[in-house]
Parts: sequence; structure tokens; C-alpha cells
Amino acid sequence: MIEPFVPWREIRRMEREMERMEREMDRLFETFFPRRRRFFEVEFPPMNVWTNSEGAVVTVELPGVNPEQIEVSVVGDTLTLRGKRVAEELPEGARYQRRERFQGEFARSLQLPFTIDADHVEAQYENGILTITLPRAEADKPKRITVQAA
Repeated sequence: MIEPFVPWREIRRMEREMERMEREMDRLFETFFPRRRRFFEVEFPPMNVWTNSEGAVVTVELPGVNPEQIEVSVVGDTLTLRGKRVAEELPEGARYQRRERFQGEFARSLQLPFTIDADHVEAQYENGILTITLPRAEADKPKRITVQAA
């Protein structure tokens, strides 16, 4: 038996097919261009962190940021970095052709696997790189226990 033509049923079928094709295209783009989505997920400012038994060192890329606009704070095991990169002034009558550099206020927090000795944290800014030295609190440093022979 032949089913009657129902316009709304056909439209819903076409919508479902278009949604399926869209999901398939997204999957293909993610397969061939995996960095496509990561570009928007990058946090500002970018930072590197390394740790050892004595503490941690954090390096942060902050080109174009005035060091007076940077605030570093430590509470327990968490480092917080706040700042502001001011937009550059354009000459009169000029307008942007392309604008990719971040400007405005930023904030990032980083939790370390140990408590930080906040009294001895050091921060140095040179050539657009902020280097923060975070010594481990004495109570959190690994202690070597000598085994006594009986």
C-alpha cells in the first residue's frame, strides 16, 4: 500500500537528515583539523610551570604588559595572576584592518601540589616574560627519615 504524502512529515525527515550531515561534517573537520577548536580554548596569558622538591617556577608570556599592571598573589597552594594589557592608541583616522592580540583585563589561577611559602615568593619581569619563583613551605617539603638499626 502506498503511504499518502504528508508535507510536515517530509520536512521533519529532511531536518533530521540535515542534522545528521552537520554532525558528520563536524566530526570530519575535527578529524582533519583538530586544532580548530583549541585556538579559542587557549587561556591568556600562556604559562609554563615546573616543580621540584624545593618549589615551583612559573614563566608567563606577557608582552606589551606594563609590569605595574601585574598583580601576583598567593594563598595556600594557589597562585593567582591578574593584570591588564592596555590597547594601543591608533593615529587619528586610522582603523584596524586585523586585530588578533588580546587586550583588556585577565586573571589566571594555578593550584600547585604543595603549599607555597608566600613570604619568599619572587617575581621578575624581563623582555615580556614574568618569572615567578614559588618556594615550597617547610612543612610541605619531603623529609628524609633515617632508619635506625635495632
